[in-house]
Amino acid sequence: MKINWDALGVGTSLACAIHCAVLPLVFTTVPLFGINILHNRAFEWSMIGIALIVGIQALWHGFQRHHHSRIPVLLLLTGFVFLVVKEWTADNVHLLLVVIAVCFIVSAHYINFRLCRKANHCHVGDCDH
Repeated sequence: MKINWDALGVGTSLACAIHCAVLPLVFTTVPLFGINILHNRAFEWSMIGIALIVGIQALWHGFQRHHHSRIPVLLLLTGFVFLVVKEWTADNVHLLLVVIAVCFIVSAHYINFRLCRKANHCHVGDCDH
């Protein structure tokens, strides 16, 4: 059984976007129950870390074994820069920064997926697939 790391990366990115966009709207009453995951630094940083690990794993496999292109990695890292900046900015720009970050991260996975599919059809000596 093989894991499709790009699909997992896209799913993680979309889950992050949903978390950041919907959770503040839906769970405004959660603190009444003693649960505080909104603006919880540890939770936010752990989500960013998990997404980064999944993203790097997905892109590393494609880079190393198929396409050797740095473009997906640069897009992924640009997206994570926006996520890190989001953690140190005012609340009124969080959603905008998350949307920009998710666009970069999903684009990285999509381009990696397309490059891997294209490389699967090449038969040159440096492809390791």
